[in-house]
Amino acid sequence: MKKVVIMGAAGRDFHNFNTYFRDNPNFQVMAFTASQIPDIEGRKYPASLAGKLYPDGIPIYAEAELDALIKKHGVTKVYFSYSDVSHEYVMHKASQVQAAGASFVLLGPDDTMVKSKKPVVSVCAVRTGSGKSQTSRKAALILKKKGRRVVVIRHPMPYGDLAKQKVQRFATYEDMAKHECTIEEREEYEPHVKHGIIVYAGVDYEAILREAEKEADVILWDGGNNDVPFYKSDLEIVVVDPHRAGHELLYYPGETNFRRADVLIINKLDTAAKENVDKVIENIKAVNPAATVIRAGSPISVQNGGEITGKRVLVIEDGPTVTHGGMAFGAGIVAASKYGAAEVVDPRPFAVGSIKKTFEKYRHLDKVLPAMGYGETQVKELAETINRIDCDLIISGTPIDLNRLIKTRQPMLPVGYELEEIGSPTLEDVLERF
Repeated sequence: MKKVVIMGAAGRDFHNFNTYFRDNPNFQVMAFTASQIPDIEGRKYPASLAGKLYPDGIPIYAEAELDALIKKHGVTKVYFSYSDVSHEYVMHKASQVQAAGASFVLLGPDDTMVKSKKPVVSVCAVRTGSGKSQTSRKAALILKKKGRRVVVIRHPMPYGDLAKQKVQRFATYEDMAKHECTIEEREEYEPHVKHGIIVYAGVDYEAILREAEKEADVILWDGGNNDVPFYKSDLEIVVVDPHRAGHELLYYPGETNFRRADVLIINKLDTAAKENVDKVIENIKAVNPAATVIRAGSPISVQNGGEITGKRVLVIEDGPTVTHGGMAFGAGIVAASKYGAAEVVDPRPFAVGSIKKTFEKYRHLDKVLPAMGYGETQVKELAETINRIDCDLIISGTPIDLNRLIKTRQPMLPVGYELEEIGSPTLEDVLERF
C-alpha cells in the first residue's frame, strides 16, 4: 500500500480522492495539504465522504507542512491537485517534493472524469478571470431557449462543513442562504438562479451528477479556477484572455484546456490590444488549429453610470480574478474609466484582518479591493474595510449585487457584463450544431 499526500485547495483534490483513491486498497492517503484559499487547513475530510478505508477521516494540513508530512509518514508519492498556477510554480513544487524523496504526480483527465448519461457541454478557461462565467451563463440561456432542460454543475467551492456540502442544489436565493454560501459561491450561482437555471455543486461530483441527471436534458459543466472538467464532455468550450496573451501556454492546467478545446472563445476584444489578440491567434494556430474560434467582447453596463463622473470612487473587483487570477483590474476599473471618475481611491491603507493579508500576498493590487468572502469573518472584515474608506461612491465589479450582503455608508453601483460575440461563428451557432 503506497502512502500518499494530496496537495490541494478544497476542490480538485477532493474530486481526485473520490474518483481515484477512495476505496482503492493500493493507496493510503495520509493527508491533504491546502493552498490558495484561507482557513481550510486544520479540518478533516470527513469519514462519511472518505469511504470504508478511512473510518477517522483524513486530516487537512497547511501546504507549508508538506516536507514534514513526507518525512513523518514515509510518503512515496505526492499528487498535485489544484489549478491556476504557472508551469514554473508546478515545477518548483515538484522539485520540493522530489528533494524530500517522494515522486511528484499529476493525474490525467481520464483518471478522474466521470461519465454522464446525458450530453455534457463544458465551459472552462485558460486563466481565472478570462470570462468563463458570462460564457457559461449565455450557453445555459441558449440551451434553455431551445427548450432543453439545462442543469448547471459548478466547479467546487466547499469551504464549510464538507459532510453537509456533499450534494448541494440551488434553485432560489433562499437556497444560497440555507447553504451559507460565501461571496465566491454566490458570484457563480446567483446569476444562473436569477434566470431560472438550477445549479448543483458540492464535494462528491459523481453523486452530484446522478442527482442533476434526474432533471436535465443537458448538463452544463461551469468550470472554475481554469481547471479541467470533472466530467467527460461532448463539447469542450474554453475561454482565452488576450489581456494575458501567452498565458494559455504558461499555466497549469489552462494549457491542457487550451489544447483539448473543441471551441476557443477569444474574449475581451473590446478592450484588448491588437498585438495581444494576434499573439493568441498565433498560439491557437500552432497548438490547436482544429478548434472553432469565436471572437467576443464583454462590454460593461452600469445603471445610472453618469453618477460616477467626477466622483472619488472605491472599486471592488471579483476576488479570484484579481488575486490568484493575477489581474490588476476588472470590470469595475473599466467602468470608472468609461464614466470619468475623478479618482480611484487606494484601499490598502484601510484594510483590516484577512483583507490586509490579501494585499500583502498579492502585491500587484493597488487600486482595487478584491471582494474576498470565504467565510462569515472575512465578509465582516471586507465590510469594515469598505466602511473605513473615504469616497463618494463604490463601484462593484463582482457578478452579484453586494448590496444584498453588505451595508455600506456610501452608495454602491453594480457593474454588469455579458458575453457579446463579434461576427460569426457565435456561441449559438456552435450549440445549434451540437
